[in-house]
Amino acid sequence: MTEHEQLLAQVADKARSTRPWGWPSLPGPVDAATLARAEATLGFALPPLLAELYLRIANGGFGPEYGLLPLLDNAPSGEPAAVAQYLANRESGHEDPDWPWPEGVLPISHWGCGMYACVDCRSPRATVLLFEPNPGDPDHAWFLDAPGLADWLRSWVRGTGWYEEENEGVDLAPWTGSAGRGTSAPASAPTS
Repeated sequence: MTEHEQLLAQVADKARSTRPWGWPSLPGPVDAATLARAEATLGFALPPLLAELYLRIANGGFGPEYGLLPLLDNAPSGEPAAVAQYLANRESGHEDPDWPWPEGVLPISHWGCGMYACVDCRSPRATVLLFEPNPGDPDHAWFLDAPGLADWLRSWVRGTGWYEEENEGVDLAPWTGSAGRGTSAPASAPTS
């Protein structure tokens, strides 16, 4: 078994044994057509590991805190799906240029209080970022959560993420990769 397959198996095991708030059960995975529709709506492809999570494990409902957002349909808690949240954030960034949302940065998990774990779909390792707008400073709202999605998933599986109680007070490094990525027109909403 490859390291990649081993990680997917560990994530699947933990996904079956834990349930984030608002998720009564683990939903089924998405099909290839749903993934293609999501990517067409976004205007970019999901990193392979993120796509596999949705295709092989579940359409959200697992992961740290509130869990991964579903891809296209709202969560049982009413939380918008990842694609809808991305489009809303991009649109909001165009309405308020002080708070641009970077192109290709997909929110994948809500932490509460406006905070999101996001995947930089343009980065080779699928860098995971924390968006934390609460201090009110758009120039200091982005942080490096993990160098790659695989690292982020491993920290969840092992219980070593910054959000774990024993890691309280861990400072995340600022992310500076958003420069110049919030200026183009947002993707259009799906027309299903």
